[in-house]
Amino acid sequence: MSDLKRIFSPDGACATVLSGWRSRPQQLAMAEAVEQAIETHGVLLAEAGTGTGKTLAYLIPALLSGGKVVISTGTKALQDQLFHRDLPAARRALKSPVKVALLKGRANYVCHHHLQRNLSDGRFANRDDVAWLQKIARFAETSSSGDRAEAEGIPEDATAWFYAISSRDTCLGSECSHFKDCFVMSARKAALEAEVVVVNHHLFFADLWLKDEGVAELLPACNTVILDEAHQLAETAAQFFGETLSVAQLLDLAGDTKRLAAVKAGDFPALRRAAEDLGKAARDLRLAFPQNPVKATVAELTRYDKWPDALKALSAALDETAKLLETQAERDADLKNCFERAQGIEATLASWQRDDDPANPRVRWLETTLSSLLLHATPLSVGAMFGAKLTERAQAWILTSATLAVGGDFTHLKTRLGIEEADTLCVDSPFDYPRQGVLYVPQNLPAPNTPEFTDAVVAAALPVLEISKGRAFILFTSLRALEKARGLLVEAFKQRGWNYPLLVQGDAPKNELLARFQQAGNAVLLGSQGFWEGVDMPGEVLSVVIIDKLPFQPPDDPVVAARIALAERNGGKPFMDYQLPHAAISLKQGAGRLIRTETDRGVLMICDTRLADKPYGKLLLNALPAMTRTRKLEVVARFFAAGSLNTPSLEGRGQGEGERAAVPADEARG
Repeated sequence: MSDLKRIFSPDGACATVLSGWRSRPQQLAMAEAVEQAIETHGVLLAEAGTGTGKTLAYLIPALLSGGKVVISTGTKALQDQLFHRDLPAARRALKSPVKVALLKGRANYVCHHHLQRNLSDGRFANRDDVAWLQKIARFAETSSSGDRAEAEGIPEDATAWFYAISSRDTCLGSECSHFKDCFVMSARKAALEAEVVVVNHHLFFADLWLKDEGVAELLPACNTVILDEAHQLAETAAQFFGETLSVAQLLDLAGDTKRLAAVKAGDFPALRRAAEDLGKAARDLRLAFPQNPVKATVAELTRYDKWPDALKALSAALDETAKLLETQAERDADLKNCFERAQGIEATLASWQRDDDPANPRVRWLETTLSSLLLHATPLSVGAMFGAKLTERAQAWILTSATLAVGGDFTHLKTRLGIEEADTLCVDSPFDYPRQGVLYVPQNLPAPNTPEFTDAVVAAALPVLEISKGRAFILFTSLRALEKARGLLVEAFKQRGWNYPLLVQGDAPKNELLARFQQAGNAVLLGSQGFWEGVDMPGEVLSVVIIDKLPFQPPDDPVVAARIALAERNGGKPFMDYQLPHAAISLKQGAGRLIRTETDRGVLMICDTRLADKPYGKLLLNALPAMTRTRKLEVVARFFAAGSLNTPSLEGRGQGEGERAAVPADEARG
């Protein structure tokens, strides 16, 4: 028996050390595939269904390999979970002495220089910032890591953090007087010395491209790269392989320059005036567009007649500020930093205005918010750039997620990431979905693009919420639909006398909303994209997930529209090759919030009848867990009334893989 078979056997190391652990053949199969990829320096694409235990399936062989391992995951929250919970569990099981480290982007660590400078300066946006910043200062005095996630009692989203951190632009590097005590440098040093390093995708790609955050030094030395939540990689890579310039960056530069000019260059008033002109020009660029949010490509900006002159004025003000900063840069490290920032912003602005290179197609577009404006240049494909990294040196690359393939086919992922050669593995969830869940697609709902659609979704959801006694997520594909549904549900709850707490994305931080949902026991939570994935809510507290529409990307989004146009020019079929696979993976993610353990039961309600009526519905259905399917509300009622995992499937037996119908099953078919 191999080491892995012993470790994952019913009486092996995992069972002995880890409370509640169960032996699963799917977990062993994935672990063996990971071990093989590490030994051969191969590329492995592994989809592991919910409940497989994929984290241990890659951690155990990674720890056993004896080489240096970099693990990247989708979010900072998952990164912390992996480092503080999953890695210690794997090390206990193996009695492994390997050295591990957690590395985040610099904005996650207190910066002594900026903290002290802003405390001394005393200029804050609101009164609360002063009190919070003093607490941050006390945390920095006692913390060994400076990681803001460890600052108890200080909200991670407190605006005071802005005054206590640095960015790539504002870091003084080795010229900083606090360089020897820098938390970022300490974290990087620990990562270089560790055998297993945990990062997140944003840090991974920021460093891969910008060579700034410390990961680039790790990659050449490591034997294995593991990318968890790998379905996010293409979109994250596009952010970092592209360029973005924001009015906020310009205002920060103008504000810092103005303040420093007064303190460090008081005898040179021209610099202060230039900084004031730069701030005004940045604000004027935003004012060249309407207050309502705008998303438009460069070609579409012709409808706005004020923006070309505003952009020219901004360029002139930026150029003047940079020239004057250059004359003062030697006086002070902060002034020198402002000069370097101005140079970087000038380069980004010039790049954004350049004509496109046909060999490296990108879309240049502009986005406004209520108070800011962003200029984006997004590559239409990251495949060439990412794919090249896989073959630079002899390393193993493991890409894994619960949602990587479409019907077992990895073509969509391979194409988007430029992966030519890879081993692939799909291991199914161990859950008994036909007994544990019902997929309900209501009948007679209007088309999703009609004005009355959200009203109909709420009307169809209300009887389900009554049956389930709340305990539901309602997930929307747009914030506009979410806000409309909120108003309808508030009124409906009031009319019916329901006391189900209604929690809405945006009303509080995500983690706080989830904690309140868990505590209430009968809440209804309305969420959009941020709640479609990365949320683990096991048990009866979440018994219904309602999805309003199939999650197709909006075709009027500048990047999506440009990718569709490029695919058409190249003779492809963008709907089948790009839009539909993307929707299938997103739908799997949303559906995956429902059943999280072997004892969970629940109803997945999808209010988009295209799932049943359109020819492509079969592909989307086959991407979903094999739950019992129905289009009738009474089946949902009977499912909740049954109340036991051991109750026979309500529509006869659940459909097996060979019986997956093109539309949800009715009661007669089972």
